[in-house]
Amino acid sequence: MEMKKINAGKLRAIGYDARARTLRVEFDDGSAIDYDAVGTETWRKLSSSAAPWSYYRDNIEEEFTGRRGRASGGAAAGKGAIDPDALRKAFGGGEPDGA
Repeated sequence: MEMKKINAGKLRAIGYDARARTLRVEFDDGSAIDYDAVGTETWRKLSSSAAPWSYYRDNIEEEFTGRRGRASGGAAAGKGAIDPDALRKAFGGGEPDGA
């Protein structure tokens, strides 16, 4: 899913998968929420809104059920995002989880 970087309220990136009808919203703290069954009109209005944070709060957060996750790295990178593998290497940790 291609993410559109934005800087509106706590939003840092938004993306939409039209085939799956999934909206992904990434926040400034590195968290993300995926919303299913989101129509293309809702995506169009959010992505072109002059006030996307307000549109999100009024029309998406209250209307759809989301699944929480972590930002993909694109929006949060450079804002304190930490690579766990880099930390292990720097501090002599073991193998990455699942290796």
